Amino acid sequence: MSRQPIARSPDLQKLRQDGYDIECKGAYLLVKDIPYVNAQRQIKRGILISSLELLDDATKTPGTHVTYWTGEHPCLSTGVKLASIENPSQVQSLGDGIQADFTFSAKADYRDYHHKMTTYIERISGEARLIDPSVTAMTHPVHLAGEEESLFNYIDTASARANVGALNERLAQLRVAIVGLGGTGAYVLDFLAKTRIAEIHLFDGDVFEQHNAFRAPGAASIGDLRAHSSKVQHWARVYGEMRAGVVAHPRFLDGSNASELQGFDYVFLSMDSSQAKREIVAALEQMGTPFIETGMGVLRNDDQLRGLVRVVTSTPQTRDHARPHISFADGNEGENEYSTNIQIVELNALAASLAVIRFKKLVGFYADSCHDYRSGYSISANDIVAEGM
Repeated sequence: MSRQPIARSPDLQKLRQDGYDIECKGAYLLVKDIPYVNAQRQIKRGILISSLELLDDATKTPGTHVTYWTGEHPCLSTGVKLASIENPSQVQSLGDGIQADFTFSAKADYRDYHHKMTTYIERISGEARLIDPSVTAMTHPVHLAGEEESLFNYIDTASARANVGALNERLAQLRVAIVGLGGTGAYVLDFLAKTRIAEIHLFDGDVFEQHNAFRAPGAASIGDLRAHSSKVQHWARVYGEMRAGVVAHPRFLDGSNASELQGFDYVFLSMDSSQAKREIVAALEQMGTPFIETGMGVLRNDDQLRGLVRVVTSTPQTRDHARPHISFADGNEGENEYSTNIQIVELNALAASLAVIRFKKLVGFYADSCHDYRSGYSISANDIVAEGM
């Protein structure tokens, strides 16, 4: 996978042809084995790092002049800190196993990544050559590093741009299940698919039909509708274009087969069947599995829609508090307009957003000062309320 940017990008190919030890790792370019002078006037070797701007796995013009560095801060040949590239910005882990120690800033209009990286390299290693003229960053590697298969079919440059790669690593080993792939469940999948979650398993026995297309992510084609695929097979195919690890289970779950949820780290419940949901909730509680239940109650009143979007979070620590707020209404009681497929796609997306944000708080991606087990959005009041521990 990560071989593609090098193969498709003349500037990266030129770096390699020049003899630099380069690696594309996630959305970053690493140039290794760069000689530099430390404060004791010793010649050491470090790693110069740049985020990558890509289009179709080929490099674009660099979007920033900033680079990162792994090693001691480079110095002049005299041992005085190389202040011309110094940047006071705090550096943290960049994700993808990359740890940077410093941020550098040398402002210029860089034509491409060969221009950018060699400019920095010359400033840094030029000082080392004043001490030892034989040192070079062109170490002529004979191996291709970091070109293993990736979770994604193309590189996640968004995480690098936002510098949240290290936070995304917290999701990397998780196995998550989504039960119910209607409007809300499909949006939950859409949001989770763009994270580093290792496996996302989909459970639903329904067929993807025309009304589903109007309250789900993206734009289904007429061919998608004519295929009469199950919902989970449809969505596994769609997101399989982007990533691996989306697994379809075209069947409904209830108490008889809820054991299939054993072993998942988190489960999202986006279903409305009363008895089946009761049985699944009971099974998840017995397994000790954290789960997030989503739903909404939308009523027609004075020829307008009003109601509540709900998210309930049940963990081993919040079971007793969360359980009374889980809805087991099957959609056939009262005047719940949601059961008649009224097109309320924005509420589906909102419910999914609240659920995924809550999930990311549980795994430490977002700060959490509330530790809520229930939250609800009131349509008419435009208000979000939450109850926490």
